[in-house]
Amino acid sequence: MTSPSLHLTPVTLATGRLNLPGSKSISNRVLLLAALAEGTSQLNGLLDSDDTRVMLAALRQLGVEVKETGLAQIEVQGGSPFPVGQADLFLGNAGTAFRPLTAALALMGGQYRLSGVARMHERPIGDLVDALLSLGADVQYEGNVGYPPLRIGQGTIDGGKPVAVKGSVSSQFLTALLLAAPLYAAQASDDMHIDVEGELISKPYILITLNLMAQFGVQVQRQDWARFTIPAGSRYRAPGRVEIEGDASTASYFMALGAIGGGPIHINGAGSQSIQGDMAFADVIEAMGATVVRHPQSIEVRGVHVARGDKLKAFDRDFNLIPDAAMTAAMLALYADGPCTLRNIGSWRVKETDRIHAMHTELEKLGASVESGADWIRVHPMEPTRWRSASIETYDDHRMAMCFAMAAFGPVPVTILDPGCVSKTFPEFFSVFHDLVQA
Repeated sequence: MTSPSLHLTPVTLATGRLNLPGSKSISNRVLLLAALAEGTSQLNGLLDSDDTRVMLAALRQLGVEVKETGLAQIEVQGGSPFPVGQADLFLGNAGTAFRPLTAALALMGGQYRLSGVARMHERPIGDLVDALLSLGADVQYEGNVGYPPLRIGQGTIDGGKPVAVKGSVSSQFLTALLLAAPLYAAQASDDMHIDVEGELISKPYILITLNLMAQFGVQVQRQDWARFTIPAGSRYRAPGRVEIEGDASTASYFMALGAIGGGPIHINGAGSQSIQGDMAFADVIEAMGATVVRHPQSIEVRGVHVARGDKLKAFDRDFNLIPDAAMTAAMLALYADGPCTLRNIGSWRVKETDRIHAMHTELEKLGASVESGADWIRVHPMEPTRWRSASIETYDDHRMAMCFAMAAFGPVPVTILDPGCVSKTFPEFFSVFHDLVQA
């Protein structure tokens, strides 16, 4: 049984090595691609977490043949349509499962119900549903318009005209349409075009999607970030063996440890050859004064000793491209030499919780001075006398729990409530954290 809280006593140093768990973003995309692709895919390095378990359970419920062949190894026998044409799927709070499955099932045809936890029913999905409806899909809201749960029926898909999707709320809507598009294109005589309305946020996550689609045999043509073309006749084919790299968003917490705890911290599993945008967090800590050595599949960080009074350099920057890793930057602001401003992070509002509100509230509990707005937050650094011992609410949000572990470098104890929420992406996070830090 998971402990309801975790008491963190002050630490002063961080050093050591770790192996990253598999990327959540890559793992759930690859699971769906392997399920849709003709043939057998061997997935190596798959993340074992709440979100991937949700996706695996859904695929099995849909009749997809999935075998565990070793540690973090899964074999998937793919093909579409899925064998089971009628199902009631519970998808927890896994956006990387809910959004792509909505699109794939809507274009595939069948009778499906998709639901999740209460928070998932508060996370918008209307922009994706509107795009699917314009294609002739049958998608209905069971409750509030624009939000799950959803019912999907047998629509009449017409992909002959461009489909438009808004890009300003979540890049997962575009990812979902892209991943599902070959279900139409495989049978079409004309190319399928997806147009993005407005500014597209979190562009690096779209690059992950395009990269993985290419590995499964579908080459998407991109015109800037405004139009994506899926050629007629495109179909997914199993590439055989797929290696899943370590999670770059998770790497941000350990980069931060190296930046404030002296280091060196050696992080294995993702490096300069990563396809994940969150590896750019290395640029953030480098600008703040850390020393970063990049290798193709790993990264090494050395930094300052904040427990001895050293300071990081303050920043004012746009985090639109790396919104998940940006939460770690907000924590590092506590140890900076001036106020730090994170801009263009409106997507925080519709994540596992309203992260701008959550970060603002919990940082203030520690004694920090914080300001925030619709899409920004500013955190002022803390002198040792201002720190207050606090119990940090995590809002059932794995990233809240992991990033607030950085508060252990303050001079007072900190309690993390519901630490088990890290199981969404990294169940062993706090064990690895404790192995790396010293009092």
